[in-house]
Amino acid sequence: LDHAIRLDRTENSGARGRTGTKVFMSIGLLIQGDNPNQKPHSFMDDLESFFWLLFWICNHYTGPCGRGIGRQSGYEIWNYRSLGEVGQLKAGTVASEQDFLTRITADFTDYFAPLVPWVIRLRREVFPGGLRWKEEDRTLYERMKDVLRRAMEDPAVMAVAGR
Repeated sequence: LDHAIRLDRTENSGARGRTGTKVFMSIGLLIQGDNPNQKPHSFMDDLESFFWLLFWICNHYTGPCGRGIGRQSGYEIWNYRSLGEVGQLKAGTVASEQDFLTRITADFTDYFAPLVPWVIRLRREVFPGGLRWKEEDRTLYERMKDVLRRAMEDPAVMAVAGR
């Protein structure tokens, strides 16, 4: 998160376009694409981006230290679709908690399977009611950290992590 937007930032960076890897970008940024009337980048986009990064890692990696890099999952298509299409695919991915649970239970690698309940909890925080954010929520960062802290104390997670 070295390049994340500061919570107290009061103005846009001035960058004219969007930067980032689209598979990790927030739904809102993807859907608005290069619209000249786009909303400025928010810290909320960065928090959602963290969610998508964790989601991607849990689907593609089979362990720490680079083991299993490149595991194929059904999400590679996101690399080849337009920004708007990826935004719609992501919105559909998180819309229903039950569908999301079914997908990640099937798709997370064995190593990351103990994180399933914790990624579900993160989904609830980042996408309340299965919807993308519309208003900034300055408490989201702390709530996400709390979920991650509790995950690190989970015996199932600790067993896989070797702690």
